[in-house]
Amino acid sequence: MRLFSKRIGSVFLKENYDADSYIEKLQGLAQKASGSTVKEIEKQISWMKYGKKGESNVAYELKNSGMDMYILHDIYLEYEDLSAQIDYLVITRKHTYIIECKMLSGNIEIDNTGAFIRYYNYSGKSYKKGMYSPVTQNKRHLQVIKEIWMHYRENLFTRKNFEKNFDTNFHSIVVLANPETCINMKYAPKDIREQVIRADHLITYIRQKDSESKNNLSNGDMLEAAKFYLSQHKPNKLDYSLKYEELLRTTNADSQNTNEKKIILPCTAETEATQIHTPMKTTYTEDNNNNEILIKHLKDFRLEQSRREGIAPYLIFNNAQMDNLIAKMPHTPDELLKISGFGSVKVNKYGASIIKILQEFSG
Repeated sequence: MRLFSKRIGSVFLKENYDADSYIEKLQGLAQKASGSTVKEIEKQISWMKYGKKGESNVAYELKNSGMDMYILHDIYLEYEDLSAQIDYLVITRKHTYIIECKMLSGNIEIDNTGAFIRYYNYSGKSYKKGMYSPVTQNKRHLQVIKEIWMHYRENLFTRKNFEKNFDTNFHSIVVLANPETCINMKYAPKDIREQVIRADHLITYIRQKDSESKNNLSNGDMLEAAKFYLSQHKPNKLDYSLKYEELLRTTNADSQNTNEKKIILPCTAETEATQIHTPMKTTYTEDNNNNEILIKHLKDFRLEQSRREGIAPYLIFNNAQMDNLIAKMPHTPDELLKISGFGSVKVNKYGASIIKILQEFSG
């Protein structure tokens, strides 16, 4: 046990926010756009900045924690068909924490089934809406981390030991970063209550968790782990560039007075800022009308499957991947494997159903 490791404080190994460049691009794009597209772009910028403010609140707490830790902000990890967009990954001497940051307006209630319900006011009206569980979202993030670490552990004993202790050493935290948000967890399941906290309680939570562990990583151990995650980060895989290109096409279409339909952005005043990580709705022209039936069938399958698994629909396949399916019309698993985003895991899981839909449409 290392009792006298030199104090290092809170060290950000990655502090930048990868979406900043996207915000800058949007600001430039807004100057070129016209009509309703300008308002939609400005709305997107506003919500992304709102989400960034929430993550800044969490960063403030971590920087002033008085604890030894390495911190990675805005990390994107992939393993085969699995992916994780992690707001904060924090490595202390005792544990690794995966933090999902939510900057939400209004208040949150978690019922006895673990469902998240948001109450908020907009334009003088009160709303009550369900939201995708950030606990479930973070659970997927943990699974990606586990798979990546297991992949790099060749020794069978080491792999089994890592897997055995994973749930003890890795912890999910959902942080509500808006200081005005109230949380009602009176009827929430215990395991949910233990994962959802306000930003101002974050350090107290981490200290309490760390006090329960006998682990005592050295500075070198913490740094090695943090560098490993950083080496796995794939900034070029983020959705931001795809969204920018989609908006660019829409802006160009507006300026050329084409009959292309207006794009619908995923972030509206009724949704939380963190939805920037979900793919946006694809724009289709009148020439695509012949594909509408196929699009509906694919979307129906995607929605039904996502409900069965309790995950977001875009994790089955996103709109860009659906466009590729329609363009290439694969008829065999091998052909499906050649389409970006469809690895062996996804093809084995969904391939037969997707191919059947495509074959029925093509006759």
